Amino acid sequence: MKPQATAKLYYRLASAVTHLPWSWQRSLADTVAWLWVRIDARESRVTRRNLELTYPELAPAERARLHREVLRTTARQALETLYLWTHDPATNLARHLRERHGQDLYDAALASGKGVIVVAPHYGNWELLNQWLASRGPIAIVYAPPENPVGDEFLQLVRGGHNVRQVRAEGPAVRQLFKVLKDGGATGILPDQQPKNGDGVFVPFFGVQALTMTLVNRLAERTGATVLHAWCERTGPDLAFALHVEPASPQIADPDPLVAASALSAGIEAIARRDPAQYQWTYKRFTLRPPGSGEHDPYATAKHPH
Repeated sequence: MKPQATAKLYYRLASAVTHLPWSWQRSLADTVAWLWVRIDARESRVTRRNLELTYPELAPAERARLHREVLRTTARQALETLYLWTHDPATNLARHLRERHGQDLYDAALASGKGVIVVAPHYGNWELLNQWLASRGPIAIVYAPPENPVGDEFLQLVRGGHNVRQVRAEGPAVRQLFKVLKDGGATGILPDQQPKNGDGVFVPFFGVQALTMTLVNRLAERTGATVLHAWCERTGPDLAFALHVEPASPQIADPDPLVAASALSAGIEAIARRDPAQYQWTYKRFTLRPPGSGEHDPYATAKHPH
């Protein structure tokens, strides 16, 4: 079966699941989170290690509670995302985006014609944010394409709706984004994924040195585009969210990449600290260590070396 046909089949299966009552889906997600802990799944191990690194001040019992909350929220977020992908975006926004803070700020930045860079951490539900951004006008969203062509076709199917242009995070991406911004358009970037060596600098994130992208800095410095933080925060258990749009630090456009990346990292951290359970702690953020530090991959163990 061709990747496109397989992706459509997966979409129909996802749609069947996400048309069940949300209370059922939420229970399914909570069961998955329980199983992750029970079998010490990758999601559970990575989250535990991340919380040890970033919240060393917490007592073991308090960190264990946060660990369970993160896994429960992560599992629910996965089903939320499938739900949002398989339902009409306009309906999603009308039903589930209960609060909107800073919407006028985004609209004004877009109307200025200087270009807008939306810095959107992996917090809350970023897919609902994508749908909101598309409702305000064309948006170019940078994404890391899955290695599996079926996965890529699936993302094109579920995200590639009206006003959305998906830009693969590869060599030509930077040129495409420069053009979008120079033309006064908007681009959305998830800034908290570990870039390749050479595409970032090490700066603190929750007190731990983390390789942090310089893409946002380069785009902002060279185009003069407005940089905004944006996220959709979960406000209740029943698919209820609040949109937040806030100005980013002007230091993100500093010509010194260390200054700029430090400002970017500090902004992401401030958002994640609003409700740590809503942040994507299942991601290996700290695998690469500063050259010459003598540090090793903090996630590697004898049983799980990778």
